[in-house]
Amino acid sequence: MITVKNLSKRYARTVAVDHISFEIQKGQVVGFLGPNGAGKTTTMRILTCFLPPTDGSANVAGFDVLEQPMEVKRRIGYLPETPPLYPEMEVEEYLTFVGKLKGMSGPSLAVRVGEVCERCAVADVRKKLISKLSKGYRQRVGLAQAIIHNPDVLILDEPTAGLDPKQIIETRDLIHSLAGNHTIILSTHILPEVEHICERVIIINKGKVVATDSVQNLQNRARGAESVVLEIEGRDGELDSKIIQQRLEMVSGVSRVVFKETRSNRSLFEVESLKDRFIRGDLARAVVEAGWNLNELRPSAMSLEEIFLQLTGAEKIEPAAPAVEEAAAPVAQGEN
Repeated sequence: MITVKNLSKRYARTVAVDHISFEIQKGQVVGFLGPNGAGKTTTMRILTCFLPPTDGSANVAGFDVLEQPMEVKRRIGYLPETPPLYPEMEVEEYLTFVGKLKGMSGPSLAVRVGEVCERCAVADVRKKLISKLSKGYRQRVGLAQAIIHNPDVLILDEPTAGLDPKQIIETRDLIHSLAGNHTIILSTHILPEVEHICERVIIINKGKVVATDSVQNLQNRARGAESVVLEIEGRDGELDSKIIQQRLEMVSGVSRVVFKETRSNRSLFEVESLKDRFIRGDLARAVVEAGWNLNELRPSAMSLEEIFLQLTGAEKIEPAAPAVEEAAAPVAQGEN
């Protein structure tokens, strides 16, 4: 559904995007991550036909962004970080206006406006001026305009910015419900959100793609070794955590054992293996042979934030600065 090959964008001496390539299949939800200045917003603007590439190609829904931009725009919905809203319009009036820009008309447009108002939880403010809405409501109206024409591809830049926790959960559920029928690429700095929503992750840094894979595979690649959590319960009497730790450290392939806590005769440990060693089977046997109960044995996953920092070399993740192009006239953004 989206194919990018050797895509580059240069501004004089600055290289914003440097020969990146990736593919996104139909129906996938993909997170597009990168520190400020990495090139992800520039890439999104090329995919939405706001910017032409300097080199390479990008194909969206079967159409080339450079040669067939109008066909691409008919098949995408775009929510920039700053939603393209007209504050002097009512919500329903604005969504009807956007629908007409997308080629919709008549009774079907009115029905669709009602559907997206319900789906994006703005039905209760559909007769209000956009200028009177809170930031959270404005964000949801922006999402409604992106899906008004039921596009094949959704490109969402920080879709939950400004929402409260309840609204974030509702937006996550909405994006989940859109997956399958729509291909979705979203940019966000809220990394747990990517873990909840996205099937795949593309990480870009200094204009180059540094990783593209499922979250689980990225965790395995970044760690390079197995890490598991064990909950062990004693059969008779209290457990001695030091004895258990010593026994676990004796298992072949174990590099480190960390005691976490003991509660109600149950002890929790995190065990890491040597590189390219898989130790779960040997750990389970060691616990059972020692006469203890193995209540739980599960992988200890690296957080997406740890992977992100490791791959980009960033010290911390900061909120994205508003970009110049996103201040463009709302009419141009509404025409996507």
